[in-house]
Amino acid sequence: MFTPTDTPFTRWFDALEARHLATLTFPEVRRALEALSAVYVQRRDRLQAGADLESAGKRAAFALFYGPLHFLVADHVVRGLDIPATAPTGVLDLGCGTGVVGLAASLACGGVPFEGVDRNRWAIGEARWNAEAFGVPAKTRPGDLLRARPAAGNTLVTLGWAVNELDDDERDALSARVEEWRRGGASVLVIEPIARRMSPWWDEWAGFFRALGGRADEWKFTPRLPERLALMDRAAGLDHRELKARTLHLPALPR
Repeated sequence: MFTPTDTPFTRWFDALEARHLATLTFPEVRRALEALSAVYVQRRDRLQAGADLESAGKRAAFALFYGPLHFLVADHVVRGLDIPATAPTGVLDLGCGTGVVGLAASLACGGVPFEGVDRNRWAIGEARWNAEAFGVPAKTRPGDLLRARPAAGNTLVTLGWAVNELDDDERDALSARVEEWRRGGASVLVIEPIARRMSPWWDEWAGFFRALGGRADEWKFTPRLPERLALMDRAAGLDHRELKARTLHLPALPR
């Protein structure tokens, strides 16, 4: 498991901070983080319009704050589910944002190739940079997650903090894709916030995954955050000393 004392994670976080604080000050990013958090918690109706990435400050806060947190959660979950033991040959990260979920999965599985797909071109560029920083072979491209197809074989499809941003029709279409991907040999991992108000569809999807032989889990752990990340957390009036998430995992069909 990655921790802030691990060289790859530390090196990446330091480079990420240098990258995003090159043109913005710490107070500017902190104020943007407060605004970004308000979008996620209080103004979720604005997500479809791209309110979370509409300014340089919010983009920096998204990459520099939520990116490392989501990476640590994904790493914890992938290892906790023992996904590396299933030997995925690649990771397809849909709605990948800055790519941290798929990259954490890739690294946990030995650095298998990573492919990231997202509608936002800035996010795709950031995912490519992150993959290079970790030394993971990667392809990134703009696109709609509903149209993406995993490569044939044992691909792990990850959807991190992405399904809750879809509307009801898109989620219904995605559930059909999940079954299609699995018939093609893929496994699927969904990671979402633990707060039920953000995902009223969760129980239905949990039942859907279980009916196909999958599982639903809740996770809670206490990481040692990098000092500067913890400082930003406190400065923005947030508290991520304990990280929480819930997941749906559908293993590949037995061969």
